[in-house]
Amino acid sequence: MKCDVLVIGAGAAGLMCSIEAARRGRSVIALEHGRKPGRKVLASGGGRSNFTNLNLSADNYLSENPDFPKSALAGFTPADIVQFLESRGVMFDDKGNGQLFLRGKSRDLMDLLLGECKDNGADIITGMKVKGVGKNSGRFTVNTDKGQFDADSMVVATGGLSCPELGATNLGYRIASQFGLRVTPLRPALVPFTFGPEELKRFSGLSGLSLKAGITYGKKSFRGDVLFTHKGLSGPAVLQASLYWTGGGVAIDLLPDIDIKGMFIHDRARSTEMRNYLSGHMPRRFALRWCELFSGSKPLRLYSAPELERAAEGLHNWTFRPSGTEGYRTAEVTAGGVDTRELSSRTMECRKVPGLFFAGEVVDVTGQLGGYNLHWAWASGCAAGKYA
Repeated sequence: MKCDVLVIGAGAAGLMCSIEAARRGRSVIALEHGRKPGRKVLASGGGRSNFTNLNLSADNYLSENPDFPKSALAGFTPADIVQFLESRGVMFDDKGNGQLFLRGKSRDLMDLLLGECKDNGADIITGMKVKGVGKNSGRFTVNTDKGQFDADSMVVATGGLSCPELGATNLGYRIASQFGLRVTPLRPALVPFTFGPEELKRFSGLSGLSLKAGITYGKKSFRGDVLFTHKGLSGPAVLQASLYWTGGGVAIDLLPDIDIKGMFIHDRARSTEMRNYLSGHMPRRFALRWCELFSGSKPLRLYSAPELERAAEGLHNWTFRPSGTEGYRTAEVTAGGVDTRELSSRTMECRKVPGLFFAGEVVDVTGQLGGYNLHWAWASGCAAGKYA
């Protein structure tokens, strides 16, 4: 089968690219190895797709080249995806911090994308396993288990390694390497941290407990819930920090809204037990364990000033050293990818392989939690679709 544009991958980036290219009158075929397109889109946002963030900027993305996302993001903004949905009657809500979620189900968004592909003449073929790709006489060939495809341009939108149960593979990275493109180091991101053996013993029995906290790693700080699991720590603040974590300690402020040192000084004459005192500001189960492990529990009046200062420092600056992460199985995204120095930031086309484009998670651009990664898929897919 021959076409103008062959898109490998029918997720968010691949579908947006297909729509944009087909609108230009290009004949488009998108190949998807799964039985259904957009499985990660369907699962996103708890089934309601956190599809963008109104506060989006390039600062919300991690890349070896921090400036790379700016062009694509400027070419397709949150206002553009909002207008796209509103004009077609798909409703959504702002859940705070600029995060937009569908009012209905993720299926509504997928139906819209698939309908746009159909209306503009872009064909989507599912259950198609790619066996090999090549370029001959200026055209790309893709061999599959259902025949060969031939195209002027090829867009790789295969996603990353996260969520293997949804069909993640390393195909995109293999294609990049085949054409001589550098792939930056890959790792799971937006993923829970794991405890080492000692921490597992210390915090056993706290699984399911959640508390508000602040997390700092390097120059990045995040606020939000921290959730104790049977393996380690999860929750929004932890997932955000994991995007930047490459080893070493993470500082956790267990009482980010309270000056506990000042409160200790003010109340140090009281006879209230430390565990009861802290239980007024954090979950009691955690307060009891914290006192058991770190500060002991006796009436406040029996603590010396240095002891209270150490207790306050520990509560505001608990240094947790993850043993690792839960890996790609629970990661929301893959950090790293096709080196952006290999691509045009305006078109997503490879500099040394004309007609070859990369879009979405397969590229070394990874967003924070909160709708940024789906928006990168829209923006990069749209950029590739305008030029493929």
